Amino acid sequence: MFTAKNFDYLLGLPGFSDQMLKNHLALYQGYVNNSNKLWEELNKMSQDNTLEGPIFNELIRRFGWEFNGMRLHEIYFDNLSPNSQPLDRSSLLAKKITQQFGSLDKWKNQFQATGLLRGIGWVILCYDPQTDFLFNTWIDEHNTGHLTGAKPLLVMDVFEHAFMLDYGLKRADYIEAFFKNINWLTVAQRIN
Repeated sequence: MFTAKNFDYLLGLPGFSDQMLKNHLALYQGYVNNSNKLWEELNKMSQDNTLEGPIFNELIRRFGWEFNGMRLHEIYFDNLSPNSQPLDRSSLLAKKITQQFGSLDKWKNQFQATGLLRGIGWVILCYDPQTDFLFNTWIDEHNTGHLTGAKPLLVMDVFEHAFMLDYGLKRADYIEAFFKNINWLTVAQRIN
């Protein structure tokens, strides 16, 4: 049902060792595989009419974890490119960031500071289409902290697997490498 996307084109990405990327891509493949397994099991339980009790409860919760882990990784990897493009300052996204944060640098400082929070999680630049509002947010776990209706534009993984092999405890260095490899053309298209 769910198919893993191929992100092998990221191998050789500056600031990211191939080994770290291969580990990270294997982890992503696990989220895809587990999403499929859980979906099959939940469908079987539906067919057998066994949708009550702790087994169903745990499987449905776990599906949220695996599915969101899969999708967040897909957006994260899609953000990155060996041929990264800078943010076009005349783009809708750049204009909105400047309007709402005061400048691109102020937004970047807040995004990076969010990425330095202690703990595991994700940093996301979100867009709320109902209010036409941008904001940075932190998600602790794949299935905890999502803001309903908010569209993720830029996703940065700050679980240890995303940086420890190459950067150890130097998360700030990882964040700098991440920013050097953002394909802003892809990110800016998500606001439309």
